[in-house]
Amino acid sequence: MKYSGLILPSLAVFLAGPQLKAAEAFEIGTSNVAELPAGREVDGVIGDFLLRNDKVVAVISGDLPLRRANMSTFYGPDGITPGCLYDLSERGKSNDQLTAFCPLLQRGPINHIRLVKDGSGPDGEVLLEVFTSAAKSGGVATLHEYILHDGWQGLLIVSTVKNNGPAEAKVKLSDTWTQMKSKGSSSGVDWADALDPADKCGYARGWVAENGAQLPPAPETTLAPGEEIKVARFVAVADSPAAAVGQVLTRTGETGTLRVTIKGPDRQPVPTARAVIAYGPRGGQTAPAYADEQGLCNVLLPPGKYDFDALDTGRTMVRQSTEIKAGAVTPVEVTLDAPTVVAFEVRDGEGASIPCKVQFNAEGDTAKPDLGPVDRAHGSSDQYFSEKGDFMVPVPPGTYRIVITRGPEFGHHEETVTLAPGQNHKINTVLRRQVATPGWIATDYHNHSTQSGDNTCGTDDRLINLAAEGLEFAPTTEHNRLYDWRPHIERLGLAPYLNTVAGMELTGAGAHFNSFPFQPEPRRQDNGAPVWQKDPRLNAIVLRDFQGAEPTRWIHVNHPDMVENFIDRDKDGRPDGGYKAFGQLIDGLETQNYRNSDILATAPYRLVPGKGGLGHVVQIVPEFIWLQLLNRGLAPRAVAVTDSHQVYGNGVGSWRTYVKSSTDDPAKTDWTELSAHSKGGHMVLSSGPYLEVSTAAGAIAGDLERANGSVALKVRVQCADWLDIDRVQVLVNGRQAPEYNYTRENNPEKFQNGVVKFDQTLTIKLSEDANLIVVATGEKSTLAKGFGTSTQATLHPTAYNNPIFIDVDGSGFQPNGDTLGYDLPVGGLTVDEVRAALRQPEKP
Repeated sequence: MKYSGLILPSLAVFLAGPQLKAAEAFEIGTSNVAELPAGREVDGVIGDFLLRNDKVVAVISGDLPLRRANMSTFYGPDGITPGCLYDLSERGKSNDQLTAFCPLLQRGPINHIRLVKDGSGPDGEVLLEVFTSAAKSGGVATLHEYILHDGWQGLLIVSTVKNNGPAEAKVKLSDTWTQMKSKGSSSGVDWADALDPADKCGYARGWVAENGAQLPPAPETTLAPGEEIKVARFVAVADSPAAAVGQVLTRTGETGTLRVTIKGPDRQPVPTARAVIAYGPRGGQTAPAYADEQGLCNVLLPPGKYDFDALDTGRTMVRQSTEIKAGAVTPVEVTLDAPTVVAFEVRDGEGASIPCKVQFNAEGDTAKPDLGPVDRAHGSSDQYFSEKGDFMVPVPPGTYRIVITRGPEFGHHEETVTLAPGQNHKINTVLRRQVATPGWIATDYHNHSTQSGDNTCGTDDRLINLAAEGLEFAPTTEHNRLYDWRPHIERLGLAPYLNTVAGMELTGAGAHFNSFPFQPEPRRQDNGAPVWQKDPRLNAIVLRDFQGAEPTRWIHVNHPDMVENFIDRDKDGRPDGGYKAFGQLIDGLETQNYRNSDILATAPYRLVPGKGGLGHVVQIVPEFIWLQLLNRGLAPRAVAVTDSHQVYGNGVGSWRTYVKSSTDDPAKTDWTELSAHSKGGHMVLSSGPYLEVSTAAGAIAGDLERANGSVALKVRVQCADWLDIDRVQVLVNGRQAPEYNYTRENNPEKFQNGVVKFDQTLTIKLSEDANLIVVATGEKSTLAKGFGTSTQATLHPTAYNNPIFIDVDGSGFQPNGDTLGYDLPVGGLTVDEVRAALRQPEKP
């Protein structure tokens, strides 16, 4: 019998669960979910299929609702990927680094997944088939067969494609894998490295002529009606890309083994070393092999002559040549010189070892060091983030200005050193708390790691990043996945410094939301997270009651489109109030998201150069619109976040929100208390300065106070020794009253040069109800000292409070409706319209 032109498979084999044997396969259920592999990128859930032998373990995604590895695999209604390879790791290593491998770009609905052979047959074969009919895929039927035998260092994936339509069909004969950043090709085999090379894992994929398959004639082929083609590839996993490439090459021809032993001058193995092998002429294709704990790199190579470079950060490269013979082992021993190392001992004022960040700023002719990928903490571009104060960092010889920080509440250490080859330099220093923040906790309500899918930052690395930058509370906010960072925090020993609560970011092609708390449901799609909807009000309602009503649940909208959400829903140029009542359904909105602040902007838009510097485009200023909408009664509280997706370049530590708290101990913070204070507006936004604002009667950010004609406003600003401010501006109902504008240049008597930069009681005269916001900023300074070459260095130190509301007549606070001289901006504004508006005199 046949169906859709493909041979009907044998009946599916049903298994009760895993058995201990060489090659086996079974469906994951509640009773055997613990069999799923572990690793940085694991995505297996109940309903997937597990294949394993004595060498590897693999997970094939099941035909489940909305099945995808994560939010980014892939976007759109057809973004589901059932029947794809989600996890692949060497057995026993718990080191999955693969997000998804999609044979022939497999995506969208399928007809079925069937376990045809479970490994118990006489041939010991495991065979899992994934079938998509012609009716479901535009007339082209596809069968993928995942095959595994004992002793294989990977999977054979055979794909049969048949055109069952009436016309010719073009078929792409290519695969895709995500989120692999470091990729290459060697001897015709594609490879991908682990996101963090320190994880020592690599993948390779090569076309093979096995199981009746042919090698693809081209990246794309045309099938006549009734014509079919069968192709196969072997997908290998090993402890390095070069080792994985070798596993593919050994299936296509003869190979021999290159065995490199890398030692130091003391004859001890160098487990952090790597051998970069040149496949062909130097300067062409290469792939790295990573040393194990014995300093060994074992790689299978076709016979021939090869060059390779033995490398380790902080040591001089050694280049070697050798010849590989078929079936033979070629041993090569390499001796590297002693590493150049800086050893750190960083303590706080009480002598405790503390998390911190180190910058290695190259000076003079020294090249910027590359200590590792921007997604990790332990070596991220030219910086290093540590969860403790005792650590060592190998660096290339040279001259560096070394800066050590612990966030904006602590002082810094700075020294310039010239390191000779092999030198071991020690830095023992104390970072003292300089800024006192009693009763307030430093938070960041919006961050991501690789669990989110749109980035590859390690989860542990994100948490080390947070702790090193002095953040004390960060809810878990991964994209479209319920998750809890707490186990990671505890394993890293960071519980005394950083706290969290399980939560999520609900994301889609519109408004995004961060919310907590929730209870993750492990090993289910998205850990049981809700599904995003276009109308932001529906998302807010779902989040409010998801998993049961929670009165103290926090919900805020991320990097909001202020025009669409609150002014012009369809952006047709006519104000319609946006999504009506939306502001009443959320607790907060982000007025600061990573970039520099425009809280002192003077218009709701500006003209900026267009793409490529051609012409101009309209840029909306969200902070100004927030001030306009405050005067219209907008309720959500302002939040500052970093929305970080990397450690270096897009890391945490610049913007933060100080939230009122009954404890200063991060380990004792209570999310319910922080949420309640946040809902009450007891929050101060800061990219470094610590701002305290209160009335003489004790009202703080978010509070309402009754006052007759004037209010005494106490303003105090502190900065650590690497930050400064030079302006304090009081906004009265969003307006920058010149009489309440204080600068270091014009009012030097009001500013100081120590930790306390400004400490004044200001009398604010009022003739109507008013919301009062104090802005402290360094217009002539940046965060460069604390962030070095990272992007945040360009930000100006700025802080401002959520409004204090003043009722001047005792009838309750009434917003004055003032839109600050400009109409609320609508969608579709043209350059000419904005240019004309900016030239017009301010409206009364």
